[in-house]
Amino acid sequence: MSNTPADLKYTATHEWLLIDGDIVTVGITDFAQEQLGDVVFVELPEVDAAVTAGDGIAVVESVKAASDIYAPATGTILAINESLEEAPELVNSDPFEDGWFFRMRVTDTGELDDLMDADSYIDHCADT
Repeated sequence: MSNTPADLKYTATHEWLLIDGDIVTVGITDFAQEQLGDVVFVELPEVDAAVTAGDGIAVVESVKAASDIYAPATGTILAINESLEEAPELVNSDPFEDGWFFRMRVTDTGELDDLMDADSYIDHCADT
């Protein structure tokens, strides 16, 4: 995938998005995984599931807490990262590459227009 944090868009709920037309790859940010601590379990959405922007569609559990992962836009789940089922620690060790959660096709790419760029996300985290 070869994402770098600067190439990505970010949500206020600490998901990162790699946008390629109407296909979006989603994971959680380095900030989020640091706040969670060691990830021990990931529950992923179902492939072909229809999702609505803002819905909790996945769960990440760590030694500290469990957190929902939210749909960044309305659309359909195309793929999940099955590697996380056997190796949830990939979320900690490589959140921007091997630790991605799911790919989805977005119904209306206009929903992605209000996402933060890297600098805005850094400011958001500083205010958290």
